[in-house]
Amino acid sequence: MTRFDPGSPDPDSPDSSANEDDAVWLDLVARLEGTDSGPAGSADAGSPAARTFRDFDPLGLAAPAPAPVEPPAGGRAASLGGSDDAAAGQGASGPRDYEPDDDDGAFVPEEPPSLAGSDPLTMLAWLGAVGGPIALMLSAIFWRSAPLLAVVGMVVAFAASVVFLIMKLPQEKDENDDGARV
Repeated sequence: MTRFDPGSPDPDSPDSSANEDDAVWLDLVARLEGTDSGPAGSADAGSPAARTFRDFDPLGLAAPAPAPVEPPAGGRAASLGGSDDAAAGQGASGPRDYEPDDDDGAFVPEEPPSLAGSDPLTMLAWLGAVGGPIALMLSAIFWRSAPLLAVVGMVVAFAASVVFLIMKLPQEKDENDDGARV
């Protein structure tokens, strides 16, 4: 059995813990907002005119500030061992703080070879591999009474085309090939 001391405040009473919690909360909000308001708060900290879009801009959509803000002498840049530029107010560059380089040597792909010079069996195999499923789908939609022989023929043509294309793949990897060309 615990003994109750009438001189000590009850830790579960709403009056004592509410005042402490409010003071801690206001102090935390003041520190996060970066204002100098104490636990009592300030009148202009909560007003909409005091906060602008530039104050909270996680995506970097606002225009850059007209003048860079200098960090304090013992600030984060100095504590992290930042360079002299960071300590002098230049700050570390962010993901949008650069100008893209004008690359005059842009990539221009080479012209693909003509299909007229390709192997006729390979072209026929590609037509069967792509055309077989399309023909099956169109016959299921428009030709519901298709004979079984036609459906089996489309499936066999597709399977034979895929097997031919797989067998035509190279058996060994070229050591000089870096995979940049298809």
